[in-house]
Amino acid sequence: MPAAASADELINRAAARLRQAYVSSTPCEPVSDLLSPGDLDGAYRVQETNTELWLGEGRRLVGRKIGLTSAAVQKQLGVDQPDYGMLFADMAISDGEPIASGRVLQAKAEAEVAFVLERAVDVEQATVADLICAIGYAVAAIEVVGSRIANWDIRLVDTVADNASSGLFVLGNTPFRLDGLDLRNCRMQMTQNGVAVSSGSGAACLGHPLNAALWLARKMVQMGRPLGAGDIILSGALGPMVAARPGDIFETQIVGLGSVRAAFAAD
Repeated sequence: MPAAASADELINRAAARLRQAYVSSTPCEPVSDLLSPGDLDGAYRVQETNTELWLGEGRRLVGRKIGLTSAAVQKQLGVDQPDYGMLFADMAISDGEPIASGRVLQAKAEAEVAFVLERAVDVEQATVADLICAIGYAVAAIEVVGSRIANWDIRLVDTVADNASSGLFVLGNTPFRLDGLDLRNCRMQMTQNGVAVSSGSGAACLGHPLNAALWLARKMVQMGRPLGAGDIILSGALGPMVAARPGDIFETQIVGLGSVRAAFAAD
């Protein structure tokens, strides 16, 4: 009888499965068959394995994304905290730039508030004051989420291992300082081809987008990847995500932050 695979072997197999799906643009089976249910440490090890490999191949880390910021989604997955993923420079799309069909597997769009740091947040137990002082500006953003897992058949360990189901992101072109912004009560509406499909407010994101960003800043210090000057933070969805199709144009309006568009090229 062959020896059971070690924990390291299972981590590497899960990472390789997701990388193959990424490279081939072909969805794969869930990796939860290789990880124990609820094994977040193992799932983040899978994510970190691929992060290190991609950095070694020349991809540039430019920020982080936060997921699971909705209380309802957390309850659905049986967790009590968000998750995070890496943002690379090749994931950035300009406002309105056509997104090629198939660029993101099983793409969905969601509206978010993004922050861009002008100073690092690298102290343990950072405070909200530390974070506010470090943020250069906020912009409206659309995250194009995707899953390398076929049919979005994901459990918590699958999405964490799969870089928090990241795909691409689009930042608005008009930066706003935090002074005077009411990000808790700011209203968001996202349209798909001119039809309203998602709405919400900053309060949907852990009560306030800064709450989510502060969680992330503290977590990144714990994980040894503190946020630095110039880093982008996608702070989490303000409303439901919506499946994207070729030819779709999504536009998000956030009160106080203006608008941003994600345009999917037709087949």
